Amino acid sequence: MTLDAFAALPGAVRDGDTIAHFGDPIGEQRRLASGSAVVPLGDRTVIEVAGEDRLTWLDSITSQALTGLRPGDSTELFVLDPQGRIEHDAAVLEDGSSVWLIADAGDAEGLATWLQRMVFRSRAVVTLRPEFSLIGFVDGGSAAESVTADAPNGVPLVWADPWQHVQPGGFQYSQVAEHPGAELAWRVAIVTDPSALAAGEVSGALAAEALRIAAWRPRWTFEVDEKSIPHEADWIRSAVHLNKGCYRGQETVAKVHNLGHPPRRLALLQLDGSDAVLPEPGAPVFAGDAEVGHVTSSARHHEDGPIALAILSRRAPVGDLVVRADGVDIAAAQQVIVPADAGATAEVPRLTRLSRRPAGQDPRNA
Repeated sequence: MTLDAFAALPGAVRDGDTIAHFGDPIGEQRRLASGSAVVPLGDRTVIEVAGEDRLTWLDSITSQALTGLRPGDSTELFVLDPQGRIEHDAAVLEDGSSVWLIADAGDAEGLATWLQRMVFRSRAVVTLRPEFSLIGFVDGGSAAESVTADAPNGVPLVWADPWQHVQPGGFQYSQVAEHPGAELAWRVAIVTDPSALAAGEVSGALAAEALRIAAWRPRWTFEVDEKSIPHEADWIRSAVHLNKGCYRGQETVAKVHNLGHPPRRLALLQLDGSDAVLPEPGAPVFAGDAEVGHVTSSARHHEDGPIALAILSRRAPVGDLVVRADGVDIAAAQQVIVPADAGATAEVPRLTRLSRRPAGQDPRNA
C-alpha cells in the first residue's frame, strides 16, 4: 500500500508500514470513532481467491463455513494446525466472482503460500494483490460516504468486521450483557488509489488500535503466538463455525469448547494513568510475585485512558494485577474477557454490565 499521500500531510509520523498519527492522536481517535475520519491500513495485505471452487475449497480447509456466502457477505476465518493452534487469520469478503482475503502484512505471504500449496485439483487461483490499498473507517458517518471502494465484479469491496455480533455457528465466552465490540461498526475498503482520501479527515494507526483494543478485538500480529488457540481470545465468536464439516484442527476446537478450561485467557487491563509509561507487547504481568501472563496490545483510549489486552494463565486471579514496563510497575485493574472455565458446559454467572470508568478503577466495583 502506498502511504506517500498520507505521509506528506502536516504532522504525519510514519512508523514502518503505517502512519502512527498526524499530530493529534486523541483527536484523531475521536473523529475515527464518530465516523468522520478514515485511516490508511498499510500493515494489511489483500489476497484474491478466484475460481469456481473457491468457496467450497476454502470451506474444507479453514475454520469457517463459507459455502453459503453471497455477494457482499463478510466473515472471518482461521487456518489452524493439526493441534488446533492458530497459524493464519483473514478477513473474508465474497463478491460473486472472487473471495477477497485481508490479512495482517506479516501473515499474508505465508497464508497465500499455504493456500497455493493446498489447491491440488480444485478450481481455485490464489494471488497476492499488494497493489491494492486498504482504508479503515467506522460506518455511519461522513467517512463512509467519502470512500469509493473498488468493485471489479460489480460489488464494492468493503469488508464489515463480523466482531460486532456473534456469527452463525460461533460462540461467545465473555459473560457481559453489552459486549464492547457491538459498538464498533468497523469497515475496511479495498481501493486502488487512496490519495484522494488524504484531502479529507484522516486518523493514524494509533487511533484504530485504541478502538480495537477497547472492543476486545484480537489481531494476528499482536494476540497470536505459537501456542494460541481460538478459545483463549474469545475468537470463536467471529472466526470459527462449530457445526461445519471437518477441517484441520477441528478436534482440538471441539474438545476444548465442549470440555472447557482453555489453558490461557484474554483480559482487558485498565492501567494506572499516573505514569507516562505505556507497556509494549510482551511486557510481563504479575499477580503478587508470580508472573501470570504478558501484554499483547496497549493504547491510550480517548475515554478509558491507558488500556491493554493481555494473555494470562487460566489460573491467574481475577483481581488487580501489575504490569512491569521499562522497570516501572503499573497497577492494572482487570476486566475478564474469557473466564477460566470458558466453554460450552461452563456455569454462566449473572451477566455483568460494562460501564465507562476512570482508568485504574477495579471493574468489579464499577
